[in-house]
Amino acid sequence: MKPVVLLIGRLPNVIGDVALQLDHLPIQWLGAHDQAEVRHQLDTEPRITCAIMGAGLDDVVRGEMIGIIASRRPDICIHLKDRASGPEGLVPFVLRVVQHEILERLERG
Repeated sequence: MKPVVLLIGRLPNVIGDVALQLDHLPIQWLGAHDQAEVRHQLDTEPRITCAIMGAGLDDVVRGEMIGIIASRRPDICIHLKDRASGPEGLVPFVLRVVQHEILERLERG
């Protein structure tokens, strides 16, 4: 069974593009772009191993999303992308997080 990663971003198509570019990885990708979707994904998918949030969201919204995740699923690590690397930095950031947080752990068993 593939590990599940929740991708959170301002625009749904951005998150979809990340999943398409990284579909070669043994990961099941879920997406959310607002608080309602984040709540829904957390409530319906118990196998989420981490959440990765893009930098396009407003800081207040990012803070609220962190609060939702932390209160509903304290077992999930939350990773926030920097803003300096711009939109083109999202795929490399997601790849680094997934390789370090999930894939290396799976290899170690």
